[in-house]
Formats: sequence, C-alpha cells, structure tokens
Amino acid sequence: MTSQPAKNLDTFPNPKPERDYTIRIDLPEFTCLCPLTGQPDFATILLEYVPEQLCIELKALKLYIWSFRDDGAFHEAITNQILDDIVDACAPRFARVTARFNVRGGTYPTVTAQYQALDWVPPQRVDLP
Repeated sequence: MTSQPAKNLDTFPNPKPERDYTIRIDLPEFTCLCPLTGQPDFATILLEYVPEQLCIELKALKLYIWSFRDDGAFHEAITNQILDDIVDACAPRFARVTARFNVRGGTYPTVTAQYQALDWVPPQRVDLP
C-alpha cells in the first residue's frame, strides 16, 4: 500500500464518453503552507468536471492532494495549479476547482478556477416540475 504523496494523476477510460455527465469530488483534508509565514493552511477542495475520454482515478487524486502538504504557495496559485494538472491529466470537456480555505486572520478565502474545452457546448439544464 502506497503511503507517500505523489504528483502524478492516474486516469482510466471514461465508461460513457458519448454522454455529458458531471463528476463532483469533495476533498476536505487539503493542506499546504503559507509562503510568507510557513504556517499550515487548511482547505476543502471541490473538483467538478465533465470527462471526455478519461476520468481521474480517486486513489491517485488523494495522493496528489496530499503532495501539497509541504508546499508553500498562495491560495490562488494552488487552485490554478490543481486545475491545470487536472486538465493536463484527463483533458475534460469542462473542469472547475473551488478551494474553500479555513479562517486565517479573520478571513475565509474561496478561490475558483475553471476550464472549458473550446468545442464543448454545455447541455441545457432540465428543471422538472
């Protein structure tokens, strides 16, 4: 059993590539370090994506998120790095990363970054009565 963080994101074939569907993953145990003070920052990361040909493997995602534990970076940089790595790994139709950081100095920062493939048109939402 692997007990080390890893920066690689393993994937597997999308079982239904002809259909738009959304995968949402809450990652409530994210930690990194403040680049100015070295103090730990804690966050919940919400990953939402519409896969194309590949999906992100969950164990690899957990190890990837763990890999930030000793990294010092600003919230904005971390959020955008996660999005870039997700897009590089699985080339989704759409992806959004929302990072909700815990309180630090009386503030609760939330950073959201998203990506959309140029040729993808989101389906129309259906609201049922």
